Amino acid sequence: MAVEGGIFNARSAAALILSSGYEPVKVVSWRKAIILWLQDKVEVLEYHTQTISSPSRTFQVPSVIRLKSFVRPYFSMTVRLSRQNIFVRDHMTCQYCYKRISEKRLTIDHVLPLSKGGQHEWTNVVAACSSCNNRKGNRTPEQANMRLLKVPIVPKWLPSHEVDVKAERVPSAWRPYLRLVSD
Repeated sequence: MAVEGGIFNARSAAALILSSGYEPVKVVSWRKAIILWLQDKVEVLEYHTQTISSPSRTFQVPSVIRLKSFVRPYFSMTVRLSRQNIFVRDHMTCQYCYKRISEKRLTIDHVLPLSKGGQHEWTNVVAACSSCNNRKGNRTPEQANMRLLKVPIVPKWLPSHEVDVKAERVPSAWRPYLRLVSD
C-alpha cells in the first residue's frame, strides 16, 4: 500500500477504539482499524490526515473508531496489574519527586508497605525513583514526610505501550473521548 498526505508515522497513526457507548476500550494499529472498518464492525468518527492506497482504492486512515455492537465487559477486559502498566498509568513519573524517569530506573513503591498490612493492588502501588523509594523506606508517605503527586487509582483502560500517554502528546482527535489530566 502506498502512503499519501505527508510522511507516515505508524506509531502516531494508531486508532482509539471506543465502545458502542463511547467509552475508551483500547488503542490499535492503523492496519487493525482499517480491517475492523472494512469488516463493518466499527464506524469511523475521526480520521488522520494520511491516506493509504491499494491498487484499486484509497482510504483515509482512521483515528477514532466506535464499535457498532455492544461488547459485554468481562474479567479479562480489566487492566492487568503489572510493573509496566503501573509505569504507564503514572506517566513514567516518580510519584514523590515528580521527575519523569526511564522505565529501567523506575521502581514500584507500596504506599502502605506490605509489612504494615498494605496489599499489592492498583490503589496501593505507585511508580517511584530509587532514591525516593529508599528515602520512604518501610513507612507511609505521611510518616516519611513525602507527598504523592496523585492518589493511585484502578485504571479503566490504558493506551498501548507504544503510544505516549502524556496529555499533550495524545492525538488531538482523541481528546474529546478521553479524560486527560495534563502533567
